[in-house]
Amino acid sequence: MKYGNYRDGFFLPNEIFQLGLNAGDLSVYSFLRRCENHRTHQCWPSIRTIGEAVGMSENTVRKYIRRLEERGLITTEPTEVITKSSGRRNGNLLFTLRPIGGVIDEHYASQLAELELAAERQRVAKLLREQESPA
Repeated sequence: MKYGNYRDGFFLPNEIFQLGLNAGDLSVYSFLRRCENHRTHQCWPSIRTIGEAVGMSENTVRKYIRRLEERGLITTEPTEVITKSSGRRNGNLLFTLRPIGGVIDEHYASQLAELELAAERQRVAKLLREQESPA
C-alpha cells in the first residue's frame, strides 16, 4: 500500500492523541473508525467482533465503549432484529462516531472550566486565610 492511499485503510485524526486515551480506548476507537460508514459515521460491529479484532474480552470491550461514550467520542443505540419467525431480538449496538473537532472543543472547554474552578478555590482559600490571620 502506498502512503496516502486510504482505499485499503482508514484515517485516524491526529487530534485523538490530545484526549489522553489509553491503549485500550485507542484500540476500540480505531476498530470502530475502520468499520465506520464515512457518509453516516455509523457502524454496528458486535462486541464479540470488536473483541476478536483487538484481542480483548467482551467485558473489556464494553468497558472501553463506556469510556469512549463518557469522553464524547461515540454514541451508542440499541438495535432490534426481526427474525423469520416474526420474533424480535436485540441486535448489535449502533455506534455513531462524533466529529473529532467537536470532541476536542468540548475537551478543551472542560479543561478550562476545571482550571477556572481551581483558581476560584485558591482565591477563596486565600481570602479565608487572610480573614483568619490577625491583622
